[in-house]
Amino acid sequence: MLGVEGVDYMIRSGKEAQFNFLFGAPSCVPAVGGDIETSGAVIDVEDTEALMAREDIGFLGEMMNYVGVLIDDKKVKAKIDAALRNGKPVDGHAPGLTGRQRDQYAGAGITTDHECSTLDEGRSCINAGMKVIIREGSAAKDYQLLSPLIKESPNMVMFCTDDCHPDDFVRGHINLIVKRALADGYDLWDVLQAACVNAQKHYKQNWGLLQVGDPATFITIDGIMPHFRVESTWIRGKEIFNYNSNLPSHYPEVMDFLLDEDFPNNFVAAPITAADINLDLKSGDTVHIIHASDGSLLTQHDEVVLTGNPLFDSRYPWTEVQKIVVYNRYVPGAKPIVGLVRGFDLKDGAIASSVAHDCHNIVAVGSSDELIVKAINRIVEMHGGQVVVSPEKMLDIPLPIAGLMAPMGGHEIAFRTLCIQEKVRNIGCKMKSPFITMAFMCLPVIPDIKITDCHLMDTKAFCKIY
Repeated sequence: MLGVEGVDYMIRSGKEAQFNFLFGAPSCVPAVGGDIETSGAVIDVEDTEALMAREDIGFLGEMMNYVGVLIDDKKVKAKIDAALRNGKPVDGHAPGLTGRQRDQYAGAGITTDHECSTLDEGRSCINAGMKVIIREGSAAKDYQLLSPLIKESPNMVMFCTDDCHPDDFVRGHINLIVKRALADGYDLWDVLQAACVNAQKHYKQNWGLLQVGDPATFITIDGIMPHFRVESTWIRGKEIFNYNSNLPSHYPEVMDFLLDEDFPNNFVAAPITAADINLDLKSGDTVHIIHASDGSLLTQHDEVVLTGNPLFDSRYPWTEVQKIVVYNRYVPGAKPIVGLVRGFDLKDGAIASSVAHDCHNIVAVGSSDELIVKAINRIVEMHGGQVVVSPEKMLDIPLPIAGLMAPMGGHEIAFRTLCIQEKVRNIGCKMKSPFITMAFMCLPVIPDIKITDCHLMDTKAFCKIY
């Protein structure tokens, strides 16, 4: 969206935080490049070289272009080499790779993967020398299948919450995975190794491991049991959280500063009309339908010969097949790309968002052209956000920072997220995290079929459908 400018903005903002974290440089901006999708910026090899040399950036972010790695693409290789030359690890993103391809991917110098979703895939990853980051996000949940790795290879496992909704995040994150692992009977020290030790060592950080001379960074809990409660949090010898008191915080002043700021953004899209998302479908046509599933970022590719209009009278139940629209927000005069999707089950409503991985164009799904257009145009009006509409009501969350973030406190944005998701449930969608699931309909590096602002893509064969 913003390229290096966005990286710099996040690092400046991050200096206000009281906890430990580490920034990585994006490796794939855009995710795959070429004419597959349109991004608001490009981070090229030269940019990556400069970022990897910086002390305030600790690693190269997830290498999603696994196809580029496997074909030894020169630009992909140069980015990986820039990280390795500077002694910085490279994160992976390679769903479904096993066997020889996994070995080749790891052999390029990539040392983690958070996209493993089966035990065989996780074991293949570890056998290739890569650490498995077990993910429990809002949409993708992999702990259940991957948790045996905690016992099998405790030194090769880490935890993450990748793509976690604010309303889920305020309930907990890594601590919830730890509780679950303890309840499942995994050894306390293996769990702590995965939760606390492996990440520090892998990313070469010295945040504190309770050794003599380490920074005093730790939590206190009410007991070593599966349902423990965090009572206090200490960072570098300073108590920043206590369950029983309100510690002084500079957060309100930070918020006042942010509310007065001219937020960085890249948003030039204009309003659209129903004519812009028309699909001419007739009996005998072959259509390609994205089949989305709750709890998974993977999609099935349904190829159907029409006996009628799939939006009204196909072999699927009424309203199951709906339009999905992706609209370029970076180029004036761009035309929306329209596809078909099933799994959202919206009844007389639409949802839209400018959070659409990884180029973050506008994406919308809905039961009618009128409501889809209304939702998209509200996103355009706000220059980024999330919207749900029905014939009677509209709810939205403005995201003025790059179209991705809001200058609000965590609990406020969590409450707004709860409200908007409740409205989505009221119009028929039963997905746990519909906005995150919809966001991943646009990521062409996850199989089997996805849609971008340029094409409908067969992402398993990695070719354009149209």
